[in-house]
Amino acid sequence: MTVRSSSQPLSSAILKWYRRNARDLPWRRTSDPYKIWVSEIMLQQTTVPAVIARYEQWIEQFPDVQTLAAANEQKVLKAWQGLGYYNRARNLHKSARLICQRWKGSLPSDQVLLRSLPGLGDYTVAAVCSIAFGLRVPLLDANVRRVGMRILNLSGAVSRARDRVVLDFLEKNLPRRSVGDFNQALMELGALVCRAKNPLCPQCPLKDFCQSFRCGTQDMIPETKKRSIKKISAAVAVIHQQKKKFFIQQRKDERLLKGLWEFPGGKIEAGESDHDALRREVREELGVEIARAERMMTVDHFYTEFHVTLSVWWCTLKEMPKTGNCKKWVARRDLVKFPMPSGSAKIVERILKES
Repeated sequence: MTVRSSSQPLSSAILKWYRRNARDLPWRRTSDPYKIWVSEIMLQQTTVPAVIARYEQWIEQFPDVQTLAAANEQKVLKAWQGLGYYNRARNLHKSARLICQRWKGSLPSDQVLLRSLPGLGDYTVAAVCSIAFGLRVPLLDANVRRVGMRILNLSGAVSRARDRVVLDFLEKNLPRRSVGDFNQALMELGALVCRAKNPLCPQCPLKDFCQSFRCGTQDMIPETKKRSIKKISAAVAVIHQQKKKFFIQQRKDERLLKGLWEFPGGKIEAGESDHDALRREVREELGVEIARAERMMTVDHFYTEFHVTLSVWWCTLKEMPKTGNCKKWVARRDLVKFPMPSGSAKIVERILKES
């Protein structure tokens, strides 16, 4: 595919724009491969505004690979709480330990070696290699893909074949220097100007190169599919004692929330009231009966493909449930020490407000 010529190369146009318009973000003030790696993992599936404060907190708590590797998983998950997709944190932790074992705590600049680490896919490897080490490697995220598809006027939905076309195009247009800035500039352009909805084409430094702008097709590229959100209702028991202790349990399954702590509860079945579901879940999970239950609050939480509504109840029990490594009574003030899913974390906020 051909791209309309301009008085300057595409790379020069986007770099000039970036140097004037780039947002001042904390991970752009460093060349430390570790910090760049952390920022790229955090930015996956998470917006820039949500990441900024959490990134700075993370770097303060885990300033280098060695500190992260030495931490226990519960501390790492707690530091990640609220960012979601907890496997990202687990893989950061696992990778940090491997980096210390294999390369004395220094991230390698070799793409094959980086790709061998858990959680580092093609995009993350390309980002670290280009931004931290200056290697001439193109990258592809949602923003860059959209920019590339519009420049080339690639109609249709996202696909591996179209990604390959965009990557080939980007590789041909990589500058000899400042490759990291070039890649960040394309991501920035997609976030600020070449937006998914209502792109600001008159402000775009690449409009002279853009075939979809010339054809008027930019609003249709890429083709998007409407995502269906599954709604789930669940009942949650906040079980407490007179001595202000609360019962929590740790998830041990292999799903994304493995290792996090939560209050007992579960899905409300068809035809079941939330009160009946509450009693059934406590009976099934803890083997005891509820003596008294009083409605506390309702919590809504959104995941990528789920909308979960939690019906939350204050509960007292007829007898004490068994405790162990993954089931325990915790003092009110200590609840904040445990990594929890966002729904349970909101319940803890309410408990602390009522103390």
